[in-house]
Amino acid sequence: MSVIGKIATLIKGSARELGESIVDANGVRIYEQEIRDAHDAITKAKTDLTGVMAKEMQSAREIERARSEIARLENLAIEALEKNKEDLAIEVADKVAEQESELEKQTRLHAEYALQANRLKDLIKVSEARIREHEREVQMAKTTESVYKATQTISESIGSSGSKLMSAKESLERIKKRHEDLADRMNAADALDKEFGTKALEAKLAEAGIGEDAQRKTKVMERIRARAAAEKT
Repeated sequence: MSVIGKIATLIKGSARELGESIVDANGVRIYEQEIRDAHDAITKAKTDLTGVMAKEMQSAREIERARSEIARLENLAIEALEKNKEDLAIEVADKVAEQESELEKQTRLHAEYALQANRLKDLIKVSEARIREHEREVQMAKTTESVYKATQTISESIGSSGSKLMSAKESLERIKKRHEDLADRMNAADALDKEFGTKALEAKLAEAGIGEDAQRKTKVMERIRARAAAEKT
């Protein structure tokens, strides 16, 4: 294959892929447009049906008119024969023959119109049923597409923010660790202060009865003993 031929093939393939991608991307809208076109076609078919049915009614009236005219002319022909007007009767019979020919023509037209009307009715019924089915399918497709888009959005959101979420989680863990470390240091400082600091000394002084706390305890005990002695007397 020549270079030009290869390029032409490549262009055709790319155009086909582009066309298919456009159709796939706009599939639901194209489907809905086709359904609207089908509705328009059915509307036109119904208009055509009313025209055919009108002609069917007209041919039925023509049939009745021809039959009435034939009956009237035959009666006239009989009356002419009764009056020995055979030539006149033959002339009337010629008119009867013309009306019978018209009757046959209208009868054939009536049957043809009736056949066309029935075919159009059947076609419209089948087409409307198919359109309803397509409408259900396109509604389902739209619902499915919405679900897919929502799922894709969630997936992309989680995927794009995954590193951010992980970073935030790691930062939170570091903060918690610092808080725990600070709490441990405070507890350790308090323990050391109780064992070696001012609190430890004050505890020893109180135990030995020295200091404000020891005096306070002594005063409380003296007050309690005094009340107890008073209540005995």
